Amino acid sequence: MTTGEIQIRVRYAETDRMGFLHHANYLIYFEQARTELLRAMGATYKDLEDQGFLLVLTKVEVKYHKPAHYDDLLTIRTTVQRTTFVRIDHRYEVLREGVLLAEGATTLACIDREGKPQALPEFLRSDPKKAQE
Repeated sequence: MTTGEIQIRVRYAETDRMGFLHHANYLIYFEQARTELLRAMGATYKDLEDQGFLLVLTKVEVKYHKPAHYDDLLTIRTTVQRTTFVRIDHRYEVLREGVLLAEGATTLACIDREGKPQALPEFLRSDPKKAQE
């Protein structure tokens, strides 16, 4: 499974004075969507961390198209775009009733407890033979 969707209802505390979902909360929504995609694959971040695999964010991008508001029911679509030996690239779409409000991308790197890059667990790599890093 490389694509998943979750739904999140915008809470009042997540909006700014203009009544829009605050831009920083999109990153929180991305993380929640990533976490649920991993759970759908049969693992959790806790499982990975307990095994010594730490996934750290190395890059994030967000492009905002239209604002979300308090009480909107949003769909966050997450897709694994690419994996390498040590990295995972995700793409996100934030939708309200099928209308694209924002899109984003993240790159996660796998490190050990000393902060050194290490191979992702095999089940997260699409094809370890083709991985270049």
